[in-house]
Amino acid sequence: MSERVPVGLITILCFGIAFLYVPILVLIGYSFNASEMVNVWGGFSTSWYGELLDNRQILDAAALSLQVGVVVSTVSVVFGTLAAVALVRFVDFRGRLLLTAMVTAPLVMPEIITGITLLLLFVAMFHMFGWPHRGFVTIVISHVTFAMAYVTVTVRSRLLGADRSLEEAAMDLGAGPVRAFFEITLPIIAPALISGWLLAFTLSIDDLVISSFVSGPGTSTLPMVIYSKVKLGLSPDVNALATLIIVTIGICIVAGSYVMRRGERRL
Repeated sequence: MSERVPVGLITILCFGIAFLYVPILVLIGYSFNASEMVNVWGGFSTSWYGELLDNRQILDAAALSLQVGVVVSTVSVVFGTLAAVALVRFVDFRGRLLLTAMVTAPLVMPEIITGITLLLLFVAMFHMFGWPHRGFVTIVISHVTFAMAYVTVTVRSRLLGADRSLEEAAMDLGAGPVRAFFEITLPIIAPALISGWLLAFTLSIDDLVISSFVSGPGTSTLPMVIYSKVKLGLSPDVNALATLIIVTIGICIVAGSYVMRRGERRL
């Protein structure tokens, strides 16, 4: 006999969901507001989307954030997967405890501490070697340092649950370790790789604190531009921009979930 869920628990759950998603729906609604005042409804209009397309500052910042996000998520998946394989498959190598600590540290380290330490590192490296100049490269390196940790944790959990006997059977049939990994293990952990890529991309796009420390002149990311606009007074075109970001992320989540389900059904 199934137990009934308490009404109080359902009520708390509904309040929690409303607290999260009602502001998002309000923001989407006000992105179609004709008034220049963001908190006063002046009728339905799509003019702010047109204004957004003419705003070179936001478009350039969005293009930079997308470029950084793609590079960071791709590099993080490669390095994070290698780190996860090392932690799961090679349990007795020297330095395993240090690698585990290095992977875990970015997950609990405050962003402001990470930003300050990376800034000091880049300044010292520039004085010693003349590289790197603060800009695209320093932002990518900084984002990889924390995004890779999330990818490692995600892929590691998937590797721990994977059946290694399939890979061993492939090697018994003549496949080398590398071929067995790419043809057997890689498809099994593909959903985790996709999840890690999307997570790293989202973290990179969303980062403000670390980017503020390590960016240079002319390399303002989208969160930095939005934050500067909010300090001066929220503009309605920011609502339009936020709506486009929400829709894009929602599509990516749905597509990623669909691919993951297909991968799980094949197993």
